[in-house]
Amino acid sequence: MATRMREKAAARAEARDTRPHAHARHIRISPTKVRQVLAIIRGKSVVEAIALLEHTPKSASEVLIKVINSAAANAEHNQNMSRSDLVIAEIFADPGPVLKRMMPRGRGRANRILKRTSHITVILDNVGGDL
Repeated sequence: MATRMREKAAARAEARDTRPHAHARHIRISPTKVRQVLAIIRGKSVVEAIALLEHTPKSASEVLIKVINSAAANAEHNQNMSRSDLVIAEIFADPGPVLKRMMPRGRGRANRILKRTSHITVILDNVGGDL
């Protein structure tokens, strides 16, 4: 059994994605609102994406700037890549846990309010695509 576990661990390590990435979890913005901003910067270079986000009047843009800067810092520090050569290969927002709240209404009733959260993932790559 132990040899099979070692084989599986080796196979997982071999298939692991080595591109630099960063995650932001439990962000208190709805994933649909984040995806509107993601569509603007998908496929752009890191420098160009940050320049676009700085002039985008959406609340998700501040969080995305931090996540992209974090992924770029990971690329520079861990894999010795140049920031000017980095491109956003993948970027997506998944739904996180939903905070359920109640709003009192008339006649003793209540409506449910769903406060949605999102998990944002950024994966970078070199311009040429080779590491």
